[in-house]
Amino acid sequence: MFFGQYHQTVSKHPIEIPANFRGALDGRVVVTQGFDRNLLAMPVENFESLAKLVSALSITDPLARGLMRMLLGNATFCDIRRGGSILVPGVLKSFAGLDSEIVWVGQGKYLELWSGDLWSQQQQDLQDADANATRFVSMNLAGL
Repeated sequence: MFFGQYHQTVSKHPIEIPANFRGALDGRVVVTQGFDRNLLAMPVENFESLAKLVSALSITDPLARGLMRMLLGNATFCDIRRGGSILVPGVLKSFAGLDSEIVWVGQGKYLELWSGDLWSQQQQDLQDADANATRFVSMNLAGL
């Protein structure tokens, strides 16, 4: 299970995966476009489960086709290199604005990669207690 935040400065192309996350990735990770101008990174088996769900959607539905293009059409397998780094394709790095500071954010079954600036904006939004009191009310967390 992936959780926590890890900030890193990037000076060259290979992006280092934080050591706490590497063990669960079995030497390979799938990276694809995320929903919030970020990237999603996950173990191959988690991506295969996601791909199966997305592929089961009707191709006659324009929203389903868009989701397939976003998640499946932008996905790439990245081998974890010696030292724990991966080569993320330039098009994905550009999409997410990953240039100098990267933030890895654990999300349970997957990871998010954010640019430092976009993550700071996201954090500001998530730290608004008044907004949080109403925005998450419809989610059923009664089991906690």
